[in-house]
Amino acid sequence: MRVVAMIMAGGEGTRLSVLSEKRAKPSVPFAGKFRIIDFTLSNCVNSGIFDVGVLTQYRPHSLNDHIGIGKPWDLDRSRGGVRLLQPYQGRGDASWYKGTADAVYQNLNFINEQRANLVVILSGDHIYKMDYTKMLDYHQRTRADCTVAVMDVPLEDTHRFGIMTTNEHDQVVEFTEKPKQRDKGTLASMGVYVFSADMLNRRLGDVTNEQDRIDFGKNVLPAMINTHRDRVMAYRFEGYWVDVGTIQAYWETSLELLDPDCALDLFDPNFRIFTRSEERPPAKLGPQARVHRSIICNGCVVRGAVENSVLSPGVYVSPGAIVRDSVVMNDTWIGPNAVLDKVVVDKQAVIGSSVRLGVGDGMDVPNQSQPEKIYTGITVVGKSAHIPPGISIGRNVLINADRNEEDFPGGDLPDGATV
Repeated sequence: MRVVAMIMAGGEGTRLSVLSEKRAKPSVPFAGKFRIIDFTLSNCVNSGIFDVGVLTQYRPHSLNDHIGIGKPWDLDRSRGGVRLLQPYQGRGDASWYKGTADAVYQNLNFINEQRANLVVILSGDHIYKMDYTKMLDYHQRTRADCTVAVMDVPLEDTHRFGIMTTNEHDQVVEFTEKPKQRDKGTLASMGVYVFSADMLNRRLGDVTNEQDRIDFGKNVLPAMINTHRDRVMAYRFEGYWVDVGTIQAYWETSLELLDPDCALDLFDPNFRIFTRSEERPPAKLGPQARVHRSIICNGCVVRGAVENSVLSPGVYVSPGAIVRDSVVMNDTWIGPNAVLDKVVVDKQAVIGSSVRLGVGDGMDVPNQSQPEKIYTGITVVGKSAHIPPGISIGRNVLINADRNEEDFPGGDLPDGATV
């Protein structure tokens, strides 16, 4: 039985604000040394799937550099391995991907070249561990045309997901994408699908109106259930799964990892999460350093205090600085006596000495320019931003990428401001 995995990794991830401005959402750093896509790639190899296509589109450069030829995941193979599949302009036969199903449709030749019997369709922007072999076995045992991984979610969250309604045999009888009413049940699609290759070819290739094959959740699955009466089964997953698609979810999930009882074990030797990592020296703690309940990655130098925070490789914390309840990405420099409180800082930022970043009581004052994305008290600093010394910056502030000291002519920034 030959299995091919197709990983959707072209998403813009607009709800992550400036964190996905210069990179696709799956390549956003997470949990210190990892990227979000590492979890899906690792799930594949831990499940014995070594034929993997990664479908990229939005700002793919960071993702391409990270995956490379796939060596960290044992996907650098002469037969099979990983293939980066980007949209291309041909003689009327291809264009930009319009949605998840359209992306797979434009790469059916890749699937067919592998002579696959089964195809696993995956999202590259979720945090979870899953052995796909159990789902594949279920798919074959139930003689399904398509199997959808589902999990129970709170009733108040059902509007965020595709919701499955099943019969007593777990066959899906109705699929509702992000229902406004709460009467469709609580079984949410995880964006993980198993298709029989023949069925996938028919349902994508034999469509006269291309609008009917743009997206799996909006178009393909409802048509399979309602029009074609195909056998679509729900596979119930009870493990850890999170969509870190918002600033709040990203920050919250990152700090959850600091709990010794967190359900997501990053260091389980029987189900490893692999990543591409640079050669860096071990982390170094100075004589005045204080570290409590934090992740400190290789290459970090800590001479101040780090409390309940995640530091990616190469972060420098100067003497007297305090980093609290924060996520700080690679190679950021934090100056002497600076204080960071409930902030997310992207790579290669410079936080000047005595800066107070994330201060005040304005947790409920949303960001003026992105009130729908930054409104829970978290201040966000974009990649390579330089914050001048000595200023105070409030809650829900957005500092865009590449801002320099001259972009702060007024000094202090109030709650909800944007630079």
